[in-house]
Amino acid sequence: MAFLQPKLNLRISQKQILTPGLVQMVSVLALNKLELKDMITAEMVENPVLEEMESTVPLLDEVAGREEKRDRSEVSEGEVTTGEKNDPFDEIDFGSFFRDYLDPGYRSPAAEVVEKPSFENFLSNPTTLTDHLMWQLGSLHVGPELREAAELVIGNLDDDGYLTASEDELLGVTRAEPESGGPAAEAEAQSAADEPGASVGHKSNVIPMPGPAVPIPGLTREVLRESITLVQGMDPVGVASRDLRDCLLAQLAHQQQLLQHHSAQANGVTAQLLEDCVAIARDHLKELQNKQYREVARAIGRPVESVLPAVEYIKTLDPRPGRRYNKTEPRLIEPDVAFVKNGEQWVVVMNEDDVPQLRLNPTYRRLLRGDTEKEVRTYVKERYKSAIQLIKNIEQRRQTITKVCYVIIERQREFLDQGIDQLKPMMIKDVAEEVGVHPSTVSRAVANKYAHTPQGVFELRYFFSESVAGPEGGGTPLLILKRRVKKLIEDEDPARPLTDEQITRILQSQGIQVTRRTVAKYREDMRIPSTHQRRAKN
Repeated sequence: MAFLQPKLNLRISQKQILTPGLVQMVSVLALNKLELKDMITAEMVENPVLEEMESTVPLLDEVAGREEKRDRSEVSEGEVTTGEKNDPFDEIDFGSFFRDYLDPGYRSPAAEVVEKPSFENFLSNPTTLTDHLMWQLGSLHVGPELREAAELVIGNLDDDGYLTASEDELLGVTRAEPESGGPAAEAEAQSAADEPGASVGHKSNVIPMPGPAVPIPGLTREVLRESITLVQGMDPVGVASRDLRDCLLAQLAHQQQLLQHHSAQANGVTAQLLEDCVAIARDHLKELQNKQYREVARAIGRPVESVLPAVEYIKTLDPRPGRRYNKTEPRLIEPDVAFVKNGEQWVVVMNEDDVPQLRLNPTYRRLLRGDTEKEVRTYVKERYKSAIQLIKNIEQRRQTITKVCYVIIERQREFLDQGIDQLKPMMIKDVAEEVGVHPSTVSRAVANKYAHTPQGVFELRYFFSESVAGPEGGGTPLLILKRRVKKLIEDEDPARPLTDEQITRILQSQGIQVTRRTVAKYREDMRIPSTHQRRAKN
């Protein structure tokens, strides 16, 4: 019978362990300039040993040195004047005397420090689609049930202004999920089962409205449909549509209503033109996408000459009405490095204007030497180690990025001098071998970082591209290949567009050995339609 007893075993194994300093170095290397600035600011707040090197602001050790120097000078002056009688008149603080004399007496401490509001509070926020629709809903006289249902519909519109949630999903929305097994849950499950077409076990992805943990009162299918119709009648026209077809039809119906209140023809738009647009948008959007105008004309019983103006008018409609208000803010890019030509040599200049330059505060070093408590010395020692490691990692980041950028300059000199058509293929592993680091280090060094060049601002990853072998063996980057394919398609005859096989032969005649399948893949990556879809049909 075996008994449990302690034993000692010796086992040899190899493990790869990342130290905290190495983990920080990897994370710091992947940061761009803006992210590095935020990280340094956060570290300065947490670590009192770190301080920014700024000439306009006196450092803590400088202030301490001045005070110590002043104290020594006062002591030395006191020793020289020992034995002399001090004048009592010199001990009077005339500044405080006149300040107290001129004090009106009603000054309160709250009035001394006035905190002014930030200037950012005076800047107006952009109006979103939800704000615009809620403002319109607030000006309408509707019942509380219909208003609450309309708010639910408005809250579930996507950025394009479409209502993608089904009626069953909207009916199943609760302000907060009730406790499982409670009466509210049973009532909700029973009501959902009674609804036609309700699915058991279906989870709604609709965002619940804030409020108490009860279902929305009075939300029936009739009220929901009425609220959807109410929102669809708001500005912009086409909002709360289910799909592109409904959105276009809503805008065309609005144009027909406007035309009825005006003359029979306004701005070249006639009733017959709008009828043709409605017929096309209702049943023939697929043929319209494929430019099958002859088939569309035959289907709606109109000549091709009447279909073409209708197609052009449909193109003027807004397929995404919500984008008028849900505008995507432009992304601000600040280059991390700059490639500057000094004479005949290219130089890498790091953009570190707004990045705080760190230094160690010598004042805290004195706490390690004096008669300080053990806990204080331990804390300061740890903070010093963390600060030194951060400064080393920031310097290591700068050196790694600089080395990688010099290799990029050496390999892409023709691109910097002549333009994008002279871009050469370059792999990350080749640059890593030349710099003497791992390929993952180069990948982190160029991630989310941008370079300012005479040809424009480019992401550092832009310079890395695979090659397509040619007969000369030099190779062509995939980026240049895609540009040539796009250029050939842009210059083609719309009546006789080039096929993928014809584009392949043209590229092969230019010394680029590619297959038809490769050309088709790159064309699809650039979202260029096929030959059949690009052909203009009369």
